Amino acid sequence: MSGAPSRVFLARLAGVAVFDPVGDQVGRVRDVVVALRLAPRAPRVLGLVVEVASRHAVFLPITRVTVIEADAVVFDGRLNVRRFQKRESETLVIAELLDRTVRFRDSGDAVSVVDVAMEPTRTRDWLVTKVAVRRTTGRGLRKRGESRIVDWDAVEGFSAVELGQGAAGLIAAFERMKPADLANIVHELPEKRRTEVAVALDDERLADVLEELPEDDQIEILGKLGVDRAADVLEAMGPDDAADLLGDLPTEQREQLLTLMEPRDAAPVRRLLTYPDHSAGGLMTTDPVIVPPDATVAEALALIRRPDLNPALAAQVYVCRPPAMTPTGRYLGTVHFQKLLREPPPTLVSGIVDSALDPLRPTMSLEAVAMFLATYNLVAGAVVDENGHLLGSVTIDDVLDHLLPEDWREAAMDAVAEAPADPEEEALRGTT
Repeated sequence: MSGAPSRVFLARLAGVAVFDPVGDQVGRVRDVVVALRLAPRAPRVLGLVVEVASRHAVFLPITRVTVIEADAVVFDGRLNVRRFQKRESETLVIAELLDRTVRFRDSGDAVSVVDVAMEPTRTRDWLVTKVAVRRTTGRGLRKRGESRIVDWDAVEGFSAVELGQGAAGLIAAFERMKPADLANIVHELPEKRRTEVAVALDDERLADVLEELPEDDQIEILGKLGVDRAADVLEAMGPDDAADLLGDLPTEQREQLLTLMEPRDAAPVRRLLTYPDHSAGGLMTTDPVIVPPDATVAEALALIRRPDLNPALAAQVYVCRPPAMTPTGRYLGTVHFQKLLREPPPTLVSGIVDSALDPLRPTMSLEAVAMFLATYNLVAGAVVDENGHLLGSVTIDDVLDHLLPEDWREAAMDAVAEAPADPEEEALRGTT
C-alpha cells in the first residue's frame, strides 16, 4: 500500500470518500472490519465497510486498498456490490469497539476506548497495534478525561460482552453525516448498541434520525427512551412525522406521550391525528413558511434560507393574514422561490402572490393530492379549510412516502444486491 501512512487511526476513516482506480468516488467509509484473536495476538484488519450510492454497504478487502489519506481512500481492482453482512468471527471497530470499557493488564484500572490504530506488517497485512484510551476510573491516567495511546496487548476486555458501552465515540465518528445516512447505520446496529446510540444522541439529532427509520425501529427506540425523554424527542420532530409515529402506538401510550409534550407542540400533532392517514390533512405538515402580506421579498428569502428547512418546504412561501401560525388567518396565495429571486428585495409579497391556483382541501385523497402536484409541477401545495384558513402544506416527499409500500424504508436498507461471491474476499474473511 504505497500511499498509506505507517499508522492509521480507524475512527478517523469514518465518512472518508472512497475512490476507484480511475478517480471516481464510489462511496464513503462506514466502518472497519477486524478479526479479534487470542491474546496477545493483535487483531487482523480484514477490510472496510463502504456505503455506496444506493446506501447499502459493501465490503472492500484491505488487500485492495492502495492509498489512505485524511480525505480519501483509493482502491485498485473492482468493488464487489454484494451487500456486506458481518460474520460471527468479525468485529466492527466503530460500531462495536469505540466507547468499550477495557482494563490495563498491569493495574486493572478501567479506561474507555477512544480509537484504535492499525499498522502494516512485513507480510503486507494490517494489524491493530495501538489503542487510544481515556480514563474512566482508577489511576490509569493522570487526570480524568486525559487520553493516552498504548499497545494493544497493554489492555484486556475486548472480547467480553460490554453491558454499558455508551456511544459517544460512535456518534463523534459520524457527527457530520446526514440523518438519512446515520439512520441507515443505526438500523443495522445490534439492538443493544442501537439503544445506546439513541440514548446518547441529543433530542434534535435523534428526532432527525427517527424520521428516516422504518416504523419498527422507531417504535423500538421510542420505547427504550422512557416517557419523558420520548416526549422531548417527539417535540423535536416535525408534527407530521410525530403524528405518523404516534398513530402507530397503542391509544393509552399515545395519549400519555401527548400529555407529556408541551401544549404548543402537542396541539398540531393532535390536529393531524384527526385526519385519515391517506388524506391531505393526514399527509400535511403544520409548519410551512408563512409570511404576512406586508412582508418583503428580502424577508421571505431570509426565511427560506434557513439551513434546517426541508428543501420542499423552502420552495415556496404562503401569504396569510394574521395569525401566522396554523390555522392561520385568511390564506391569500403562494409565492414560489423562483418568483422571489426575480423580484427586487423591497417588493411586497402581496404584490406578487399567485392566487389563481385552488388550494388542496384536507379531505382530499392521496391520489388526488399526487395528481394535483403532478398536474401543476409542484413540490408542495397549500392545504386550506372551507373557511379559507391555511392548515398546512403537503410536500412531494410525504406523498412519495405514502405511495410507496409501507415497508419501503426497511426494504431499501435491507436490500441485498445480487452479486457473485468474491474469491479474494472469501479467502481473506475466512482466515482468522
